[in-house]
Amino acid sequence: MSLRINAVVPDFEADTSQGPIRFHEWIGDSWAILFSHPKDFTPVCTTEFGAVAQLSAEWEKRGTKVIGVSVDGVEDHKRWATDIQTFSGSEVGFPIVADDSLNVSKLFDMLPEDAYLPDGRTPAHSATVRSVFIIGPDKQLKLSMTYPMTVGRNFAEILRALDALQTTVKYGVATPADWTVGQDVIIPPSVSNEDAKQKYGEYETVLPYLRKTPLR
Repeated sequence: MSLRINAVVPDFEADTSQGPIRFHEWIGDSWAILFSHPKDFTPVCTTEFGAVAQLSAEWEKRGTKVIGVSVDGVEDHKRWATDIQTFSGSEVGFPIVADDSLNVSKLFDMLPEDAYLPDGRTPAHSATVRSVFIIGPDKQLKLSMTYPMTVGRNFAEILRALDALQTTVKYGVATPADWTVGQDVIIPPSVSNEDAKQKYGEYETVLPYLRKTPLR
């Protein structure tokens, strides 16, 4: 299947480093971030898992659960978690899905249906399993991004995007380029000037279709 923004993400059952889960049930009423990796014990992915582990307090502050997916088994995940903690100095407190069957990778359209793991495989065989999916409490996909194997993901940007998504959902606004918490937001064009003043108070009209206001 092909995933699009606002589509309900696939539900699945899987074994993880913290036991079996059913994905939608695991999300519950939280926001969730699923981030995938082509293989355990790889250098870039180890730094990324370490970055996610170091941000545990930030995810919790935003009411967001994080879960990794890697195309290896549970026992490999548990051994790899030791390396991640050695590198980052932080415990891997989130589950890692065992996707050696490629079920999750295919459900989330990261690999074609006929993909398989050959004997002696390398990360290149599952190179496209390098995506981030931000999912709302409604189980709908809110944002996705995919990186090549050679480029480590910027989790500061993922946090920023999560902040923006949660703000736009809560307040019915949009956010400009490079927006961070505390900066002005954009009033949607669908809101009339009269309604904008009533809802947001004073605002700045930069262009007829671009109106900015602080969040109050």
